Amino acid sequence: MSHHQQVLQIRTSGKCLHNITAQVREVVERSGIQMGLCTVFLRHTSASLIIQENADPDVLGDLERFMAKLVPEDNRLYEHTAEGSDDMPAHIRSVLTHTSENIPVVQGRLGLGTWQGLYVWEHRRRPHQREVIVHVSGEPLNETDTAKHSVSQQARL
Repeated sequence: MSHHQQVLQIRTSGKCLHNITAQVREVVERSGIQMGLCTVFLRHTSASLIIQENADPDVLGDLERFMAKLVPEDNRLYEHTAEGSDDMPAHIRSVLTHTSENIPVVQGRLGLGTWQGLYVWEHRRRPHQREVIVHVSGEPLNETDTAKHSVSQQARL
C-alpha cells in the first residue's frame, strides 16, 4: 500500500462555500494511487467540509440560508462570545456538518458522482486561511493489476 499526503492552503472570502474539488483532484492524480481512499481533513473548528451538488448554485444558497436559521448569530444565546457574534455559531455549524470526508479513488480519480463537489464551508464572516490535509492511500496498479481490476469491475456490473 502506498501513501501520499499534501496540505492545501485555502483562502476563504468570508461566509461562503468554497469549491476545492479541483485542488483535491490534482493531489489524487499526482499521488499515483489507482485504487484506494482519499481522506480530506480540515484543521479548523469554525469551518467544515461537505460534499454537495456542484451544478446549481441555488442549492448552496439554500443550504446557507437554512443553516443561518438553524444556528442564528445571536450573542444572547451563547456564553462563548469573546471572538465575535459569528464564532460560537461557526463552531456549532461545524459540529453539525463535518471536518473530514472520505472519497474512494477509482482508476486514479476521485470517485465523486457527476453532480458532486467538495466544499470548504466557511462559517465566519471574515476571510480566513484554512488548512486542508489530503491523504491518499491505496494501490498504484501496474499493467497486470489493471487488467485484473478491469475484469473484476466488469464482473460486478
